[in-house]
Amino acid sequence: MEQFLIVALAHFLALLSPGPDFFLVARTSVSAGWRIASGACLGIALANGVFIAVAFAGLAILREGSTLFISLQLAGAAYLLYIGTLFVRHAGQTELAAVHTHRATTSWWRGLGMGLVSGILNPKNALFYASLASMVASSSAGWKWLYSAWMFAVVLLWDLLVAVAIGNQRVLRRFARALPWLERASGIMLVALAVALLVHLLRG
Repeated sequence: MEQFLIVALAHFLALLSPGPDFFLVARTSVSAGWRIASGACLGIALANGVFIAVAFAGLAILREGSTLFISLQLAGAAYLLYIGTLFVRHAGQTELAAVHTHRATTSWWRGLGMGLVSGILNPKNALFYASLASMVASSSAGWKWLYSAWMFAVVLLWDLLVAVAIGNQRVLRRFARALPWLERASGIMLVALAVALLVHLLRG
């Protein structure tokens, strides 16, 4: 039980640090509302579920240095650069008055697909779950199932909470002036993460 609390706390603290998944949920919620953003939330949770299953199964895919793992990191760096540049270029273009109109044309399924791609190409997910799996390597299959179910549920619920909070019109109006700066800061941070990952891969 003590190990479960440690792993659960480590996992939750990792969720609190903003990354590409967080920014995708936030921006989708701002532009299309939390109901559409819930698709992105589910997609991200499913992607996390894939990494959890692979890591806990002990497969070599997530072993650092493997060809597939390096390829995943390169794809993740390219994705971070793309999303970061997109955020910086379109910062301040989301208007509150256009939110209701945009909701009608944005697909929940498109949000699901974007969330799935974001989660799969997020290099932090692969590294994090691989390290967590090493912590619980000696646990029984039952405990691993419990860890997996808990982490999947927490990722989904946390992202939904973020989507609902940011998609709330009252909250959105209060932070309307800060949105362009938040989008720029998010984009710069994502580009910096991509560059740092590429430097790490080149040095390795």
